Amino acid sequence: MVLALVKKKPVNPLHVARWQRFKANRRGFWSLWIFSLLFIASLFAEMIANDKPLFISYDSQWLFPVSNAYSETKFGGEFETEADYTDPYVVELIEEKGYIIWPLIRFSYDTINFNIQGSVPSAPDSVNWLGTDDKGRDVLARIIYGFRISVLFGFVLTIVSSFIGVIVGATQGYYGGWLDLIGQRFIEVWSGLPTLFLLIILSSFVEPNFWWLLGIMVLFSWMSLVGVVRAEFLRCRNFDYVRAAQAMGVSDSRIMLRHMLPNAMVASLTMMPFILSGSVTTLTSLDFLGFGLPAGSPSLGELLAQGKANLQAPWLGISAFVVLSMMLTLLVFIGEAVRDAFDPNMQRRG
Repeated sequence: MVLALVKKKPVNPLHVARWQRFKANRRGFWSLWIFSLLFIASLFAEMIANDKPLFISYDSQWLFPVSNAYSETKFGGEFETEADYTDPYVVELIEEKGYIIWPLIRFSYDTINFNIQGSVPSAPDSVNWLGTDDKGRDVLARIIYGFRISVLFGFVLTIVSSFIGVIVGATQGYYGGWLDLIGQRFIEVWSGLPTLFLLIILSSFVEPNFWWLLGIMVLFSWMSLVGVVRAEFLRCRNFDYVRAAQAMGVSDSRIMLRHMLPNAMVASLTMMPFILSGSVTTLTSLDFLGFGLPAGSPSLGELLAQGKANLQAPWLGISAFVVLSMMLTLLVFIGEAVRDAFDPNMQRRG
């Protein structure tokens, strides 16, 4: 009865038409599904690749080592420190009074396999499916965690830089005049600064981490959408409906948000997948050069650097190359589908 009284908001036919055009690009549509599944799976990396069991049934107790720490004495051991589940002695103690459910990959990104026969990096085998790196860490586990960090870094950098770029471009385009002139000169100077050299200099003073790199990259990435948004606002500010709103006393912020921004968002949304792929490439490049995430962090760029330094272990470079090329290819295909969905020429053909 209550549901019958709820009035459904009518669906905008324009949104429906854009979604249909997006689906018509089969390559981009399936790329979105594949990329979404890979990204969602990487968010649960601790459940897929971990050196701690997912679940332990011990002496009629249910334990979850992934989220809680248990001392070795809880399982009848001798030490008060957290149990080392890679130790066969601890596993034997647990299995005497219960059982263990392990993740699909029994290594985390920083777990060192001390049972390797021979030198490292070791070749792929039944234990380490993609082999190990030069420190004996599982390559597949580091790829899963590195994929998650790369995509999350790209998402955050894209959202923050796009938000700043839209605000700056909208302000310049709407007001124009000296504000636009000074803003353009500032952007020309700021975009000419050598980003990589500044990162190298700053890394000698501060140890880089995820948020430090993100802040530095935002300072130089917000200009990607300024030109597009500025041009759209410059075009729209002389339209009749904008002048009519100004004559009626509507505030500038309301005019910009309600009447002009939707026009600029079409071009902005079209460019965002390409900005995301560029953000991922930037982080990978910095990690490859040694100016990215701290040492030991799971990184695709660091894995590429290891492949370059260990040519006798081709599985390192090939694994990182395949993952990066697949990720960037999917993002480019998604961007092409989004571009087709918002293309007015495609709309007229439809």
